Amino acid sequence: MKQQGLPALIPGPLAAQEAGVAPATIRKWVQLGHLTAAGKAGRAALFRLEDVFAAERAAARRP
Repeated sequence: MKQQGLPALIPGPLAAQEAGVAPATIRKWVQLGHLTAAGKAGRAALFRLEDVFAAERAAARRP
């Protein structure tokens, strides 16, 4: 059960699936500074879904 008030953190491949982009796109957004990992699980970067969607919206606005 999700705790109230704490955002869920999801790994990059799941974030990509939720945003409808390739996992490489998530990595590129991180590389370009458009998305920042909110945590780590081992070597895997974890992201807030709302941050992923914000990066997706920003990418759609860029020419």
